[in-house]
Amino acid sequence: MGDKVRVAVVFGGRSAEHAISCVSAGSVIAALDPARYEVVPVGITPDGGWVLADPDQRLAITDGVLPEVTGGTAVSLVGDPAGRGLAVLQPASLNSGVAIGPALTEVDVVFPVLHGAYGEDGTIQGLLEMAGLPYVGSGVFASAASMDKEFTKKLLAAAGLPQGDHVVLRDADGAVCPDPAVLDEATRDRLGLPVFVKPSRAGSSIGITKVTDWAQFPEAVATAAAVDPKVIVEASVPGREIECGVLAPRGAGLPEASLPAEIRLRPGVDWYDFSAKYLDDSVDFDVPADLTPEQTAAVQAASRRAYLAMDCRGLARVDFFLATAPDGSDHLVINEVNTMPGFTPISMFPRMWAASGVTYPELVDRLIASALAPGSRPAR
Repeated sequence: MGDKVRVAVVFGGRSAEHAISCVSAGSVIAALDPARYEVVPVGITPDGGWVLADPDQRLAITDGVLPEVTGGTAVSLVGDPAGRGLAVLQPASLNSGVAIGPALTEVDVVFPVLHGAYGEDGTIQGLLEMAGLPYVGSGVFASAASMDKEFTKKLLAAAGLPQGDHVVLRDADGAVCPDPAVLDEATRDRLGLPVFVKPSRAGSSIGITKVTDWAQFPEAVATAAAVDPKVIVEASVPGREIECGVLAPRGAGLPEASLPAEIRLRPGVDWYDFSAKYLDDSVDFDVPADLTPEQTAAVQAASRRAYLAMDCRGLARVDFFLATAPDGSDHLVINEVNTMPGFTPISMFPRMWAASGVTYPELVDRLIASALAPGSRPAR
């Protein structure tokens, strides 16, 4: 291996965002300089199996077909920190289970390019903490809190950052009847229409419905609850959709914020759903966004505050609405904080940093360097 850094890029996973994780990982792997890094591609199948992925594994959306981790050499993360890596799983006998085979490799750092449940929500971060492996991105708490829209809103509100109006439905997959009566008339009047009904812990617009008539509400709740039993009902915030990337500082000081970007829906596109994000040519991206210097500075300042309020580490993408009040003044409303934003070729996070003077390979270098820096892991 020489002086190369051995990076385990982990992708796929058990969440509904499996395919997007694969696409992100393909871009990350392509950006890692082979003169500096030795890549260990680790795929997680939709049912949770870990495999040393085939180097020829398709990690792109081709003709509308989404990629999927389907096979490879079965491996397991070594839980003992002394192992520092992966081991091959081998059949123990013809009649029983598997056994741990010889050590496959030591790993210097893990890049968990996982989106959604079992990856972006603190679960794999806890596993890597127990295994004693440095990893890119936020720790257990920040990952879990940022994944859960309810607690994101609570923490940001506690930091004085503006939120849109919303209500939380708990156990919406059964214990709470998915009926308009769940929201009393005063709540419905307060929220107004349209509302967006979302799984509390999901991303990529999976399970989200835009409700324009309360008669649609039961089906919308059922759709969201199929992804997560906790459901968020959010009032619509008319305004421009603005995003901003945040990176850990190179040394001491505040986190760095990128130039913001704007997502503009083309005529006839109702909202920024999964198809609009990944499959259809239905949106335009302004990178950087057409904002005044004062608006840009406000977005960057709010992004840094959100990153710190959520106790993020390494990176984050903060999503806003730039809303306009009746008097013509504008104000920011934070929509979400993403601790492992998309890294696909069209993803906003790398594009915003490219517009800010940080190329994709430099971005990946910085993230790995941040993960390996002394003191980068959260205090116990």
